[in-house]
Amino acid sequence: MLVVRLVRNQAAAARPPATARVVAAKADIKLGAILNADNLTTVEIVGTPPQGAILEKNKSTAIGRGVISDLYEGEPIIESRLAAVGSGGGLAATIPQGMRACAVKVDDVVNVSGFVTPGMRVDVLISGMPPGAQSAEQGTVARTLLQNIQVLSAGTDYQKDAEGKAKAVQVVNLLVTPEQAETLSLASNQVRIQLVLRNPLDTKIAVVPGTATLNLFGGQSNAPAKPRPTAVPKSAAPQAFSIEVINGSKTSQEKFASPGGHQ
Repeated sequence: MLVVRLVRNQAAAARPPATARVVAAKADIKLGAILNADNLTTVEIVGTPPQGAILEKNKSTAIGRGVISDLYEGEPIIESRLAAVGSGGGLAATIPQGMRACAVKVDDVVNVSGFVTPGMRVDVLISGMPPGAQSAEQGTVARTLLQNIQVLSAGTDYQKDAEGKAKAVQVVNLLVTPEQAETLSLASNQVRIQLVLRNPLDTKIAVVPGTATLNLFGGQSNAPAKPRPTAVPKSAAPQAFSIEVINGSKTSQEKFASPGGHQ
């Protein structure tokens, strides 16, 4: 039995390990590109291929699909790095199921702030005059509308450049839920919107009550200011006029009270 075991172990060691050929990127492929036969190749994997890898015999299933994450030369292509069949490429292919891309117009301050790049995380702040607010008392109110929102694209770019620098754009697409898209769309037409950069590792949702212009100068609480009572003007006394009555040799004065009367 000892001799049989030694012979089997030597025979197993002499056999070559199992290999598999999988589809890989022939060169660097950027996010949003559509795969074709020219940018695909095959590589040999020793042992078990990665989960979700596309085997050489199934190479045709990868052609025509959009890339939703950058691929690098020689990297095996995984199903999770590709868009669904028939969804095409570009920005739409990068939107996960159940999410929406909502466009937000930004101003010059946001343009030069250095964070309008895809993949960043921001908070959305709004500022304006609430309906029914006392403008003379409370002034403009600012509050945090949405938190920890991903920047999907900046202008027409949905991927970072080689240096990861920001660029001047007029529109930023944010990745939001359908409910957040409704809120953001309404805010875009009613108030001023500003994006605030946050650490991508900081996913905590902060509780912020918002503030008003009055709080910046008076140190008051965030509660809306109560309107002051309006003084009711006193009504003026009615003007009086008199008539001189002459009856023969007798003369008398008769007084009458009437608004707008004259003597």
